[in-house]
Amino acid sequence: MLNQQTAIGEIDSINGNTISIRLFDNIKSHMPIIDGVVYRVGQIGSFLKIPLGYANLYGIVTQIGSSAIPEALREVLASDYEHAKNTQWLSLVLVGEQVGKKFERGITQFPATNDKVHLVTIDDLDVIYGGLKEDDSITVGNISVSESLAAKLDLNKLISRHCAIVGSTGSGKSNTVSVLLEAIAKREFNSSRILVIDPHGEYSEVIKDKSKVYQINAVTDTKKLYIPYWALPFNELISIFPGNLSDTQREYLREKIVEKKIENITVNSLTVEAEMVTADSPIPFSIKQLWFELDDFERKTFGKDRITECLITKGDAESLKSSEYTPASPGGGEPFLNNKAKGFLSFLDGIRIKLKDSRYKFLFHPGEWEADLTGKITKDLDQLLFGWLGDEKPITILDLSGIPSDIMVSISGTLLKIVYDTLFWGQNTKAGGKQQPLLIVLEEAHNYLKAGENSIASRTVQTIAKEGRKYGAGLLLITQRPSELDETVLSQCGTLIALRMNNSKDRSHIRSAVQDELQTMVDLLPSLRTGEGLISGEAVKIPSRVKFYKTSSAPKSSDPLVTEQWKKDSPSIDEYRKTIASWRTQNFNS
Repeated sequence: MLNQQTAIGEIDSINGNTISIRLFDNIKSHMPIIDGVVYRVGQIGSFLKIPLGYANLYGIVTQIGSSAIPEALREVLASDYEHAKNTQWLSLVLVGEQVGKKFERGITQFPATNDKVHLVTIDDLDVIYGGLKEDDSITVGNISVSESLAAKLDLNKLISRHCAIVGSTGSGKSNTVSVLLEAIAKREFNSSRILVIDPHGEYSEVIKDKSKVYQINAVTDTKKLYIPYWALPFNELISIFPGNLSDTQREYLREKIVEKKIENITVNSLTVEAEMVTADSPIPFSIKQLWFELDDFERKTFGKDRITECLITKGDAESLKSSEYTPASPGGGEPFLNNKAKGFLSFLDGIRIKLKDSRYKFLFHPGEWEADLTGKITKDLDQLLFGWLGDEKPITILDLSGIPSDIMVSISGTLLKIVYDTLFWGQNTKAGGKQQPLLIVLEEAHNYLKAGENSIASRTVQTIAKEGRKYGAGLLLITQRPSELDETVLSQCGTLIALRMNNSKDRSHIRSAVQDELQTMVDLLPSLRTGEGLISGEAVKIPSRVKFYKTSSAPKSSDPLVTEQWKKDSPSIDEYRKTIASWRTQNFNS
């Protein structure tokens, strides 16, 4: 039998799944004590229950006061001020129903006017939040309305249907991500796979015993992040170099790269038909040898017979030294210029500069994945991907903090494309995403997923968002500026975790991503505590306000404790010397 103490009002009008509730005038307290527990009546985001025989409907309070009065009654109540003043109203959005001990999202039956509305007790909350199987869920915090209740997420839907974590700087995004990763890693799955794309190096110290970190400037080779240039699509490889190419020059360069890749099929004993090779195929070739041959061809001068080369000094491909030829005669006589040259010597000079730039060493000198002048490699992509995705530790962190900012979009996009293509083409193998799903975590997603931008990063993430579910690829996007994200990607995220957000433009972007009836809850975001968030979507039974756990190992993005740090002694000249050494070598460990 229902406890009469829990009844707070009755239904006055129903509009779709939005219910207008008139509170009883005789409610003794707006903070009733039921079975020793204090409840508060009419909190935005709180739950209410409508009993219907053997079923209970549950809804979320979205409006309180005059704004919750049904439209048809507003004029009537406006003329009867005394009655209106003494009547309190709530607006409720139905979100799910309970039959027996089982709670499901969605509504199969609707209440009628004058049906009683009740407070949701601790026992009711246990039914709502306790329905997830232990094996299929992770615990990330506590339900804010009841600290004794654990906040659980459906792991299957969290990963396969994608998720976005949004919030202003300092709202607790990095801690939330760490809590999620830690909760998954502690489950001790035999072959769980999480790949974190970390542009600022925030997570290298998080969950050390459960993760492997690859860094551009790592001390040991086993932890260095290498991205072989020959695995980049043609357009992304060419975009790294300064200068512009005409369409003719671009196609000429494309043909030369294809020729090199075809030559190296045999060199590396690859089982690929030459007809299938394109400039985008991940087949090794020596970019030094390619540069040298193109540079040499552009510089050639010839004698009177137009055949004899006027070579003075032969260059060297390994040291990137150009050949020297007798300069062409300015008067039209011999030596003659090479009339078949393509006229892009300045572009080739730009290639040489980049190949010698130590900041691009991870790309053009990728350790055992670097092709020698014959195109031969020591290790292939299978070993690179096995290191990233096949390690015994469940989390792999790719620290991109040492990558030059001008190629961050291209490199991060290429990384994602390499990984996604592996999952796609491996769908019939155990390494594919169907048999071993992968969660891809994109920190600071707004930096390389700009709305309206046609970059490889944006295109690849859009593809994963739309089709990744079919191939075992799940996305976890983290951003402080959702308004800058591509709307297509955000709309594909089945679960949304929104932390404190002060910017009205960003809130309006989030409002468009949640179901219409719950959009008023977005107005709560500026008032959330640090580390508290609203979770809605596929991974939760019912939209919830959650206080996330505090992770045991804080990411590097956490604020320094100024008063504590200022109590320490001032740094010596040696510390500044180390700082300058790190700056010059682009290595934090110098």
